[in-house]
Amino acid sequence: MTTLFISDLHLDAERPEITALFGEFIQHEASKATALFILGDLFEAWVGDDDPSEAGAFVAAKLKALSDGGVPVYFIRGNRDFLLGHEYARRAGLTILSDPAVILLHGTPTLIGHGDLLCTDDVAYQQFRAQTRDPRWQAQFLAQPLAARIAFAAQARAASKARFGELQATGMSEAITDVSPETVASTFSRYGIRHMIHGHTHRPAIHEEANDCTRIVLGDWYTQGSVLRVDADGFDLAALLV
Repeated sequence: MTTLFISDLHLDAERPEITALFGEFIQHEASKATALFILGDLFEAWVGDDDPSEAGAFVAAKLKALSDGGVPVYFIRGNRDFLLGHEYARRAGLTILSDPAVILLHGTPTLIGHGDLLCTDDVAYQQFRAQTRDPRWQAQFLAQPLAARIAFAAQARAASKARFGELQATGMSEAITDVSPETVASTFSRYGIRHMIHGHTHRPAIHEEANDCTRIVLGDWYTQGSVLRVDADGFDLAALLV
């Protein structure tokens, strides 16, 4: 049996064809899997479990049907949907895992996570991440009216795009937005594992790291439809879109 991993779908109303592709993936391939792991950024933005988006309702229905059909679905929050809470998880049949988490994958201890914690060279982002993961900040944010939260999310996305453009202009985007090799090495050592799977960087690849360690990076669903299939014979990192 095959275990599936996806991340960085960034589903929203502006790309209905990707939401439809996700639905087809759930109905056809995921329904035959041992388990499905979603490693963050399932949505382009998530401002609370009262989010009224059609994509959110569609995804919840598809995942709940998958879970009710006997395929467990596990979710790790990303930098775009870190406010996804237990109410939505209940509606969607999701089990929320910590970031990172160690799972036993076909007999092999494997570290899984969204991946942004590995990008420690991006100091400004790590500071923002620490602030927005603070339970007090989250409580204050979620107490605001829905319209105010949606406006904040739009501003945050615009600021992120502008900053990435600035980094590209200075030639720093590749280095700053990718993982830190030192942080990757220390993470392998700290958790005592030799296999790691994550997303976030949108750079799909299977990396052979030092000390016979393997790090698999999932791609996004903007143009790739990236899926990692894992079974007893090994890994297959593929794209639904070409």
